[in-house]
Amino acid sequence: MVDDELGVRKALGRGLHAEGMDVVTAADGPSALRLALTGSFDALLLDIMLPGLSGYRVLERLRAEGVRTPVLLVSAKDGEIDQADGLDLGADGYLVKPFSFVVLVAQLRAVLRRAEGDGGKGRLRLGDLRVDRASREVWFGDEPVPLSPREYAVLDVLVGRAGTVVTKDDLLRAVWGDEQAATRNVVEVYVGYLRRKLVAVGAGSLVRTVRGHGYLASDDALDETVQGVGRR
Repeated sequence: MVDDELGVRKALGRGLHAEGMDVVTAADGPSALRLALTGSFDALLLDIMLPGLSGYRVLERLRAEGVRTPVLLVSAKDGEIDQADGLDLGADGYLVKPFSFVVLVAQLRAVLRRAEGDGGKGRLRLGDLRVDRASREVWFGDEPVPLSPREYAVLDVLVGRAGTVVTKDDLLRAVWGDEQAATRNVVEVYVGYLRRKLVAVGAGSLVRTVRGHGYLASDDALDETVQGVGRR
């Protein structure tokens, strides 16, 4: 969620978190672009009037880079031309301020349903690391990263929530599901395996341990742009 007003970010962040959504916020256009280019988000709520880079330009760059994340544009501009421009650039919806929070949530859920019907996201990107979810292949730059199915699943979860701390319990549920023998120690072992393979191609700094909390997939640019995180 991108808005240059702190009060709006806090209020909408709390509301969306209460609806069961993980929320990452940004306050300006360049920060929004760096975060959204990872392809790791299910939807982007993007204000048009932003410092540094307008929402229109952020959207234009995303689509030019092949990022298909659903985008809801938000603006106080209610003219037909403004709305048409946003939709022509590739937006999936346009909300005029002030808007009903109930309508916002309904529109978000609608674009998420459509995205699921289209097969969801195909690629993730974190810095020079690329994850192709269709082929389950991973590259760092031009170098392929050979991963076992379990290592790939761990990486997919971490990069899919880039900029957010993922707990060991979260990884355990997402990767191992109901397997009775799986424990937090198994999570540590596989994160270790994954790190060694990332180190081998020069990507070792992308997955970090946050002591007492879990693991974080991030690069230096994301560290600078994440404004706040809400987790289920």
